[in-house]
Amino acid sequence: MAVEGLDGAGKATLVAALRRCAEARGATVDTIAFPRYDDDVHAALAGEALRGAHGDTGASVHAMALLFALDRRGARAELATRRRGCDLLLVDRYVASNAAYGSARVHETLGPFAQWVHATEIERFGLPVPDAQVLVRVPPDLAAQRVRDRAAQQPERAADGFEADAALQGRCAAVYDALVTEQWLAPWWVSDNRQSGDEALTRTADAVLDAVLGDAFAPGSSVRSDTIET
Repeated sequence: MAVEGLDGAGKATLVAALRRCAEARGATVDTIAFPRYDDDVHAALAGEALRGAHGDTGASVHAMALLFALDRRGARAELATRRRGCDLLLVDRYVASNAAYGSARVHETLGPFAQWVHATEIERFGLPVPDAQVLVRVPPDLAAQRVRDRAAQQPERAADGFEADAALQGRCAAVYDALVTEQWLAPWWVSDNRQSGDEALTRTADAVLDAVLGDAFAPGSSVRSDTIET
């Protein structure tokens, strides 16, 4: 299951809650997050470019998207191994993030850029298609405030070039909604993440598991598109 959304939407927090709730149901769970800034040279280069390094790399939409794609390409075997080794593999950001952010950067909704991402990551690199995708939807201004709050608490996590661009985040939110509408790549669910607190988070995570997987955690579980009510 891929968990997607804007910077500051609460993806990592929801992934952690999903893991707790799934394990409480008896499932074996593993997680992986992209970009792997500390583990992959392509992701590291992309992260540095987001902070102004490597000349005009950060300004090139395709160059940045290719670095993120190569990070996932390098994890292809690991993804397959992890998926076989558990009932539920949770992925914090996946291929749809590249389609969403790149399309927003070139001022497209769904068009040639998203097609290029699919052709590159799925068709050429052979990355596995997720069983399900969950969009953690929050208003862009709330996501931006969470990024600022995080940076204030953890100075080493200051906003990068994408996170600090409010206009880009707004366009990206619109692209994510279009990806959901078109059911791009795999079935989508939408989870509202404006609430905070452990009780609300657990309720959301349980609703996601009920909607997406129900009681079945085996590979190939039947899924359908829906909006999660919490």
